[in-house]
Amino acid sequence: MNSRSVTAQGRGQARRAANSNAMEAAGRAGFVARGVIYVLVGLLALRIAFPGGDAKQADRGGAVAEIAEKPFGTVLLWVLGIAVAGMALWRLSEALFGGAGPDEHKPGKRAMAAGRAVFYAFVSYSVLSFAAGDSGSGGGSSDQQSQDITAKALGWPGGQWIVGIGGAVVAGAGLWIAVRALMRKYHKHLKLSQMSRRVRQAVDVTGVFGGAARGSVFAAAGAFAIAAAIEHEPDKSKGMDDTLRSFADTPVGPWLLVLIALGLVAFGVFSWFNARYRKV
Repeated sequence: MNSRSVTAQGRGQARRAANSNAMEAAGRAGFVARGVIYVLVGLLALRIAFPGGDAKQADRGGAVAEIAEKPFGTVLLWVLGIAVAGMALWRLSEALFGGAGPDEHKPGKRAMAAGRAVFYAFVSYSVLSFAAGDSGSGGGSSDQQSQDITAKALGWPGGQWIVGIGGAVVAGAGLWIAVRALMRKYHKHLKLSQMSRRVRQAVDVTGVFGGAARGSVFAAAGAFAIAAAIEHEPDKSKGMDDTLRSFADTPVGPWLLVLIALGLVAFGVFSWFNARYRKV
């Protein structure tokens, strides 16, 4: 057998592994885990919406810390971290071999899948590190991390441009997420024919509302990064927790934060619908 045949055989085996039941299960477990994180972040945001509310940070670190305080919390964190690792592996398989759908093999789609694989790998690592006893990892403040990264980037040559462009990319991604949710672009990824009318209505409520809220958070965080670049002030940059808290500083008071928080809970529920009906 020549080297070309061996290479082709290896690629075939890798593709079959990517399309296996195990990979499908990994992806669906990842959606369940993502849903858990977003529901908890939304609930934490609701707690801080009003004076006298819980001061615990409303971000992934806060969600991880919340789980850790529960009975069998460490075990739950190990399960959560492994499930998120499953999401990372599934996204990696999409990057390497393309996902389900007629246009999921395009280079742009595969590049986006690769970026998501890296992101979920980082999330998995941080959660598992926290479960293993590194309390400064998965439970760290997103606000402090954002400010530290911004301060370091601003110190580079052309740092203001780098931070500003990065902020613009995040803000643009947030608007893209929100618009696609409002247009119900997620329909093409779901097995709609397997849903009852009520389930489909629930999917649309959580998908539109949740996606719009999630996109709004990303857009706001990107805007704060742009402000940090323009004013050369790292403290202007905000992680998810401070970004969410900023919604309470609007003229409508805490009610906008309540709306966004409920939207994040809805997006978590939408993730659970994806775990059941997503084309994987």
